[in-house]
Amino acid sequence: MRAGAARSVAEGPTEAGGYTMYSSFKRLVVGPPLSIREEESERLGKPTGLAVFASDAISSTAYATQQILGVLVPFAGLAALSYLVPISLVVVVLLGVVTLSYRQTVFAYPTGGGSYVVSRENLGVNAALVAGASLLVDYVLTVAVSVSAGVAAVIAAIPDLAPHRVSLCLIAIGGMMFANLRGLRASGKVFVGPTYAYVVMLALLLLAGAYGVFTGSLQAIHDPATEAARADLASTAAGGVTFIVLLRAFSSGAVALTGVEAISNGVPAFRKPAPNNAALTMLFMALILGGGFFGVSWLTDRLQPIPTDTQTVLSSMGGAVFGSSSVLFYLLQVSTFAILTLAANTSFADFPRVSSIMARDGYLPRQLMDRGDRLVYSNGIILLALVAGLLIVVFHGDTDLLVPLYAIGVFTAFTLSQTGMVVRHWKRRESGWPLRLAINAVGAVTTLVVLGVVAVSKFTYGAWIPLVLIPVLVLLFLRIHTHYQRVLDRLAIPDDYVVGRHSDTVVVLFDRMHRGVLDALTYARSLRPQRLECLAVVADESAADDVRREWARREAPGDLRVTVAPTHDLIEPVLALLDELDRDDPDEIVTIVMAEYVLSHWWAQMLHNQNVVMLRARLHLRPNTVVAAVPIFVGETPNPDVGIEPTTRPAPRPTRGASEPPPPRSAKANDIDTPPR
Repeated sequence: MRAGAARSVAEGPTEAGGYTMYSSFKRLVVGPPLSIREEESERLGKPTGLAVFASDAISSTAYATQQILGVLVPFAGLAALSYLVPISLVVVVLLGVVTLSYRQTVFAYPTGGGSYVVSRENLGVNAALVAGASLLVDYVLTVAVSVSAGVAAVIAAIPDLAPHRVSLCLIAIGGMMFANLRGLRASGKVFVGPTYAYVVMLALLLLAGAYGVFTGSLQAIHDPATEAARADLASTAAGGVTFIVLLRAFSSGAVALTGVEAISNGVPAFRKPAPNNAALTMLFMALILGGGFFGVSWLTDRLQPIPTDTQTVLSSMGGAVFGSSSVLFYLLQVSTFAILTLAANTSFADFPRVSSIMARDGYLPRQLMDRGDRLVYSNGIILLALVAGLLIVVFHGDTDLLVPLYAIGVFTAFTLSQTGMVVRHWKRRESGWPLRLAINAVGAVTTLVVLGVVAVSKFTYGAWIPLVLIPVLVLLFLRIHTHYQRVLDRLAIPDDYVVGRHSDTVVVLFDRMHRGVLDALTYARSLRPQRLECLAVVADESAADDVRREWARREAPGDLRVTVAPTHDLIEPVLALLDELDRDDPDEIVTIVMAEYVLSHWWAQMLHNQNVVMLRARLHLRPNTVVAAVPIFVGETPNPDVGIEPTTRPAPRPTRGASEPPPPRSAKANDIDTPPR
């Protein structure tokens, strides 16, 4: 029989052709599995890499300017626009510093991991865990913010969709998850078009807007909605911009830098030479982000749009430049929705990669370390989608509520990464190290200052949440690592360790005599137990007599016990027998053998009791206990994939339910000290 062909009901019902319903659905949604030899072909070139890893950063151009206005305008109305361009210029300078710093990280750590790996190698475990927690929080928030902002762009064009904001966000996250489960290159193909469509439409908006401003054909926006918003601001403005308000506005605009580190985390995803391609892609990203963000801020200063519940800054300017009913306006809105939504793909590319590195170090569950059939970290992708979806539900998909949570994790990771690079340059002193150290030192100091500004100015607006969450995550990471270390310590083999002697008992469990019971008995005898017990749990005395008669007629081996249980509860009789066996010999290994039906169709499997599953779950934590299921194929036709006839006795599929392994077997019944088979 082919390895792995027989499956129990615990793994999923077997269908004709050897595929489970789950496997068929998985192939349909995710695609056929990829060989590890195809990994090189899954790597990304620069154009695709820009779409996958830079979409988050580029998407910031669609909402960063509005976030600055959202802080300034309520305090000073339209007068606040005079601060917009200077603040944006400072953010662009900061972007240049961070980009230069991370380009050095790309070449220094071509295996990826970004801030976490840099901090681990240069600053120690605690700093690395803070960086890792900051990155993971940042990636989750990136998905939530990007998707909510994308849906806001759609609602700006179609206001009737406003009541469905949360549902639209969840649908978008689900689509992103399935696209990424299909593999890195497959998801890249999906996102290339929308990313570059947005870049083209943004360039058209800025060029057409600049032309209109310089020729005098384009003036400040005076549509009814904007005029009403201005009138409302004139009556509610708080009386001027203070220094703390300026700090808050700057920290809001600094969200434009989110995603800059993504390329340094995913260097191995690029084609060879990976560091060179990643560094060049990062340069293109910085040029698009810096030019787009500053251009939007400059045009906003000239057109003076006022964001409302149904209109964003970008949509207001798009309506003024292209015309609110023009094709270009709708193309701008659609492409904005696409880039904002697909910006989450940066997180779907990096969150699983960083979490897999942390899992490999023992600070996250090991399941996050494994790659799926499509050579992506599937468990990390699914986990990210679930947590981001929960955030969307809790915050009702409101971008303004999510953004204040955003910058803390970003700039914490920035600061630790650049500080780690400073330490690296100082220790290694490689060629050209003074200049490199100076660049990273400027980056570390700058991002630390920004981190302090964000923490102070937005503390009461939600920044306290990541400030509390990151330390909690670090404690969780340490607890997970302690658990794994404790398990390793307990599984270590001391030099004087000797395997203890164990007696061996096999219990064959059934409810009526049939072919499967005889197959289970045959397997039980092949284990050469020192003691063979057969327990029949029946519903009434009539069924008990039938079992005894058939047992005697078949001359079945073993000591037969018949227990009448009107409720047909297998668990209690089994536990009673196990307790009795423990009293007789506390050191014995007890193996419970049951026949398990395997049918040709999933719906047929549902018609039968799941006794093996329930028994296995109940006895999972009981020491010295093993549950073995002997699969009995009872489908209408032989299963061609399994390769056996229904009457053939297949090899059993034992499942451990104990805290220690079964005793070694030997050719002699009483000799237990020989090495295991």
